[in-house]
Amino acid sequence: MRERVVGRGGGVEPEGAADEGASAVAAVVGRQVRLWRESAGLGAAELADALGYSDALVHGIEAGTRIPKAEFLERADEVLRAGGRIAGMKRDLARVERSSLTRRLIRLEAEAAEIGQYARHNVPGLLETAAHARAVFGMRLPARAPDAIDRLVEARTARRAVFERTPPPMLSFVLEEVVLRRPLGGRAVLREQLEHLLELGESRNVTLQVMPTDIETHAGLDGELRLLGLPDGTTLAHCEEGSPAPVVSAPRLVRPLRLRYGAIRAQARTPRESRTFIEKVLREV
Repeated sequence: MRERVVGRGGGVEPEGAADEGASAVAAVVGRQVRLWRESAGLGAAELADALGYSDALVHGIEAGTRIPKAEFLERADEVLRAGGRIAGMKRDLARVERSSLTRRLIRLEAEAAEIGQYARHNVPGLLETAAHARAVFGMRLPARAPDAIDRLVEARTARRAVFERTPPPMLSFVLEEVVLRRPLGGRAVLREQLEHLLELGESRNVTLQVMPTDIETHAGLDGELRLLGLPDGTTLAHCEEGSPAPVVSAPRLVRPLRLRYGAIRAQARTPRESRTFIEKVLREV
C-alpha cells in the first residue's frame, strides 16, 4: 500500500488550490508579509534566505498567488520581529485550509470504491436531502447570502452521483440517534429526510446503522470519522481528532482508525434494528 498524507505539506498549499475566498485571504496575508519585510529593510531574496525557502515562494506569497503554511508564518514572524502579528494570521489561513480539505475529500469521495462514515452531529452530506441541507446552511453563522446558500445546496446534492456509479461503491454509515431526532428546518424537513434514509437503506450497497444514545461503551468519543477506500487499494482516513494530519493513508495510521470504525459499527444497532428505529422516529414526527 502506498503511503500518502493529505492535508499537511511543506511551505504551501499546491498552486491552484485556492478558491475565490482563499485568494482574498492569501492577498491580505501576502501584503502584510511584504510590508513587514520592507519595514525590516530586507529584500525578498534576503527574507527567503533567512527563512530557508525559495525566492519564488516568497514572491508568490507576497503576490497572493501562494498560500503560506503555518510554519512559514511562524518563522517569518520571528525573523521580521512582528510580535505575533504575522503568526496570528494562521487562524484566517486555517479556515482556508479547511475549505480546501473539504473540496479535496469530495473529489476523492467521487472515485472511492468504499466509503464508511460515522456522524455524531449532522446527517452526512451524501445522505442529505436538499431541504435539510438548505436548513443547515441557512442556520450557520455568520449568515450567508441566499445565492451563496443556493450554490452550497447545489454542490451538496451533486455529490449524490456517487450512488449512481457503475459499479456502485460500498457505502456504510453510522449516525447518532440524536441526529435523527433533531428537527432542523422543521418537522416536515425531518420527515422527508427520514423517508430518504429509509429509501437509501433499501440499496444493496448501502448500510445504515444508528448508535443508541443510552449506550454505556462508545468507541466514537474521539469524533467523527470517514474512511475512503480508493480503487488502487489505498485507504484514506479523515477524523476530527487523534491523528497527526487531517487525512492520512499510511497503514500504521489508518489501521487504528479502521479498528475504531469497526468497533463503532459493532456497538451500533444492526442495519435491521436501525431501519426499525428510523421507522419508529418517522411515525413520531
